[in-house]
This record gives sequence, structure tokens and C-alpha cells, in this order.
Amino acid sequence: MNTPPKPTPAELDLLQFIWPLGAATAKQVHESMLQERPDIAYGTVLRLMQIMHGKGLLIRDESQRSHIYAPAVGKEAMQTNMLQDLLQRAFSGSAKALVLTALRSGISKKEREEIEKLLKDGDQQ
Repeated sequence: MNTPPKPTPAELDLLQFIWPLGAATAKQVHESMLQERPDIAYGTVLRLMQIMHGKGLLIRDESQRSHIYAPAVGKEAMQTNMLQDLLQRAFSGSAKALVLTALRSGISKKEREEIEKLLKDGDQQ
């Protein structure tokens, strides 16, 4: 499988809105984004989605008057790809260094408990 293109911060932000929708028109994505960003213009959303389609981040169904866009790559696959890139570029491929840095940066008590449970459950397998 080809590695998906890396989204810019603005593209990744838009993907955070389109992933839960699955497939949507630019108008639907814009309406979803307005809830958190009341100042975002429809034209900005549409143009970004067109650019993302050109890069292969979104697929587009042109069979209807209003084009329907969908993510070309699922959220988990994109996160995995971006994490692998970060792991190689910033941590010389060391998952341990990445995890230790993340843990040192401050986690909540609840997050710590979840991590400990995950590690404990993994030891029992």
C-alpha cells in the first residue's frame, strides 16, 4: 500500500471534522466546523477540500450536483503513519524514547491508570 501524503496542520484539522462524518459535502463539513470555529468561511473549507482531493487525502464522488468528499485514509491509519514518521525523524526509531518523552510531558492520573492497566493486561497475555 502506498504511504498516504502527510497533511498540513490545516488539512489535519479538517480531517478531524470529516472523519466522524464519513462522507460529506463541503457545506456539511463547513456547518460542522462552524460549531467550533464560527469565523471560518465556506470558501476556505471548499478550497481546502479541493486541494486535499488533489493531494489524495480525500476522495470525491462527482455523480451528484454537490460533490461528496470522504477521507482517502482512515483516522487510525493516518495516525499510525504520522506516528511512524515522528518516531523515525524525532526519536531515531526508538519507541521507548517516544513513550518516555510523552510520559514526562505530563499525563493525568486517569491516563496513568489506563496505561498501567494496558501494560498489566499485556503482561498476562
